[in-house]
This record gives sequence, structure tokens and C-alpha cells, in this order.
Amino acid sequence: MTTIRPLKETDSLVELTALLHRAYAKLSAMGLNYTAVDQSVETTARRVSSGVCFVAMIEQELVGTILVRPTHEASHCEFFTQAGVATAHQFAVDPSRQGTGVGRTLLDRAEQWARDHDFLELAIDTAEKAEHLIQFFSRLGYRRVGVVEWPGKVYRSAVMSKRLR
Repeated sequence: MTTIRPLKETDSLVELTALLHRAYAKLSAMGLNYTAVDQSVETTARRVSSGVCFVAMIEQELVGTILVRPTHEASHCEFFTQAGVATAHQFAVDPSRQGTGVGRTLLDRAEQWARDHDFLELAIDTAEKAEHLIQFFSRLGYRRVGVVEWPGKVYRSAVMSKRLR
């Protein structure tokens, strides 16, 4: 059984970073330079401090994560700055657990957090070339609302959002 809980101070950011690297390896092999492909532990710490990080645990094993943030004050992605829009980032499931419902459960928890904090939508972005992820989000009720080109990335991202109310 998968348990979703907030990241604790006692959780290992080294382990979380290693999970991100494993989960994003397939995307790296596609030539996509997502931040999580090779981010440092310090970058992981900075990113998780910017919002609420949830982890997926099966028994004592870390198998997934997602970071949710309130509306951005400023962003290269204009949609992320719209009132009522929370965002999800650093979404990852261990490759050995992909396709088992862990990702759906993490997104459900992120959506619940957003609803609990009176957000109207939850937005996420992913590379346009990551068609499997766009299809995954679409099946869960996310719709394309725009594109964004992040500085230093070699791809355009599809911005997707789900209405929560």
C-alpha cells in the first residue's frame, strides 16, 4: 500500500535526489535536460523549500514525490502567476513503480492540497516531446493551456492545468 505524506526534516535529501535522477533518466535519454535529471542535493533542498513536498512511501521505501506551490509571484510561465493557480513540480516515480498508480496517487494528493488551500486549478508543465506524460496528464483531466520555454532548456514545455472546482 502506498502512503503519501509531507517530506519530513529527517528524510534524506540525498535519497530524494537519487530518486529524481532515476525517475528522470528516461527523459534524459530522450535528450531532455529537465532540472531533475542531474540536480544537486542543494538544488533539491532549495526546490523543496519553495513549496510543500509530498513523498510516496511503500513500507519504508521512497517511491515517488511531487512538490506543490502556491501561485508564483513571478515566473517565465505566465499561467503560473494567475490568481487561483497552484503548481506542481519535481513530479517523479521510481521507474520500478511506474504504471502502478503511484503517480496518480501523488497527483491526487497535490490536487487535494490545492483544493484545501482554495486554489481553483493545479498546473504542471512537461516537455512537448514527452508525449507519454502529456497523455498521462490528459487522461487525468489536465488540459493544455499554453507553452513555456524555460531558460537553459533545449525543449518547449506544454503547460497543462486541471480545474479543481
